[in-house]
Amino acid sequence: MNTIKVPEAINFTRRRFLGVAATSIAAAELGIIRSLGAQTNKIALAGATTTKPGTHTAFASLRQIDAGLLNVGYAEAGPADGPAVVLLHGWPYDIYSYVDVAPLLASAGYRVIVPFLRGYGTTRFLSGETVRNGQQSVVAVDIIDLMDALKIKRAIIGGFDWGARTANIIAALWPERCKAMVSVSGYLIGSPAANEAPLPPKAELAWWYQFYFATDRGRAGYEKYRHDFAKLIWQTASPKWNFDDATFDRSAESLNNPDHVAIAIHNYRWRIGLAEGESKYDHLEKRLAAGPVISVPTITMEGDANGAAHPDSSAYAGKFSGKYAFRLIKGGVGHNMPQEAPEAFAQAIIDVDAY
Repeated sequence: MNTIKVPEAINFTRRRFLGVAATSIAAAELGIIRSLGAQTNKIALAGATTTKPGTHTAFASLRQIDAGLLNVGYAEAGPADGPAVVLLHGWPYDIYSYVDVAPLLASAGYRVIVPFLRGYGTTRFLSGETVRNGQQSVVAVDIIDLMDALKIKRAIIGGFDWGARTANIIAALWPERCKAMVSVSGYLIGSPAANEAPLPPKAELAWWYQFYFATDRGRAGYEKYRHDFAKLIWQTASPKWNFDDATFDRSAESLNNPDHVAIAIHNYRWRIGLAEGESKYDHLEKRLAAGPVISVPTITMEGDANGAAHPDSSAYAGKFSGKYAFRLIKGGVGHNMPQEAPEAFAQAIIDVDAY
């Protein structure tokens, strides 16, 4: 296991080819062959920069594209011909979780795509007749459709929360589309059947909002108080992150999407068997319910102050059969890893690319 303090300065200004070459040379000189990716590679070329959380407040380019069932809003950064990286947010967050990560990776030569998931931001359904479905497999299908629309055959995929689960699913079901993966909190694929088993009381308490959402009162409460609700989740999931109102409000605006409440409620009800999924995704859910092993190169990460429910890293290490490493990021880092520790997250993307 790697234990990493949030770095003061990491150099992200090298071109990818030179960076990978430098890593390979350094490994050869040290006689290190990393079958499990046990070392952290800090790429060091001229022009080091320091990016602290909150350095950026906007993306250089926001775009829209029709993809599958959606018109997807997304941020793009970096050269159009660079190796692709797709970064996926969670609930109740949005693309601004990556507002500091994207320019770091762009400066390293990557083409970075950060989409609003269904029900967030400027992403919209193309048809009013489409079921507002939040089950796990459909979110992954959305991202495959987006990659097709953008003509991205293969990408490094990174995520946290819903985004980590979606990255897991793509890596498990479509490994040919996923060059490598960075997943905060590890392996998050589940199923309604698996969720039937009760947890100890303390563990159940961490999922209070899921049970709240199971009621009509909970849906109405989230609809009415989604701003305050989201802020409470941010505070409890990242108890040592002192985000300001501007940072929160920037992301909270995405929750005003007209389909947001429907998608979020369906997702959490579906997880515990209180809402049906769509039958056309049954074949995917059947494969996911088996807990498929992920073969693509992977780095999993955890913050030392993650206040959200999450598995211990030892519980899922066996789910990764390819080159693999776990990193614990210290310094009071909570659930929203990319926004709280952007350099550490960006470095993981660069390192897993070299696996």
